[in-house]
Amino acid sequence: MAQNGLFFQGGRVGVLLIHGLTGTPAEMSSVAKYLNRYGFTVSCPVLAGHCGTEQDLLATHWQDWAGSVRDAFLVLRQQTKTLFVGGLSAGAVLSLHMAKEYADLVRGVALYSTTLRWDGWSIPRLSFLLPLVLRLPYFGERYHFVEDFPYGIKNKRLRERIVAKMRSGDTSAAGHAHTPGTCVREMWRMVDAIKKDFGEIHTPALIVHAADDDIASLRSNALYLQRRLAGPTELLCLKESYHMVTADQERHKVADATAQFFLRLLDDQERNELAAAAKRVS
Repeated sequence: MAQNGLFFQGGRVGVLLIHGLTGTPAEMSSVAKYLNRYGFTVSCPVLAGHCGTEQDLLATHWQDWAGSVRDAFLVLRQQTKTLFVGGLSAGAVLSLHMAKEYADLVRGVALYSTTLRWDGWSIPRLSFLLPLVLRLPYFGERYHFVEDFPYGIKNKRLRERIVAKMRSGDTSAAGHAHTPGTCVREMWRMVDAIKKDFGEIHTPALIVHAADDDIASLRSNALYLQRRLAGPTELLCLKESYHMVTADQERHKVADATAQFFLRLLDDQERNELAAAAKRVS
């Protein structure tokens, strides 16, 4: 699974789901399986450098992450005729990049915990100084952002399981326990580059964000995004989740909202074809 991602065969309506920085496709599995039961064909690729060693990560830039998403998108395009894209955190930013690059092909986007700024309640208050620190030649190369409580998960039992996987060292199961400073720097470079395109993105967007997101605040991320995208948006604000909305205790609500949003963007013939595919999947 780790090297090849996740894939769920359905009908001719495809969905590409993109995991977050230092994460894995497993973050998207709940939403992917739910959408597949509706008949969607769902692909969850591995971002370049992920699900391996830290050296693998350090060898990549944000353009490499975007390149792996683009490759998976084009493969999915060969198997489907209608396409949607969604992503979590940094994956949401990459989804917007795809919506801009393939404006004529992407019917809609689902943006989960879009991260433009790390300013949630669990982030140290002096983190705004981090961009300056990462420019320092010595310290910037050796800095690691270490994820801490609550690890983006509000559900205690689920959090304990995920933390145990993170600490096991199996990066294909739950990703890396920390983010190298160079990857943080690439993340911000990616955000800066893609934010310039927000006013040109007309693709309908479902924005899903936790009101109490521990990593990225609702105000500076979801609401900021909603004001600046050129296309129609819908906002789902979650009350019982933290950052990892596709895996936390409201994941089924997130998946259902995604399915209903995509369905509304299909025409009658496409919905009928999808319903037929759902019968085959079941």
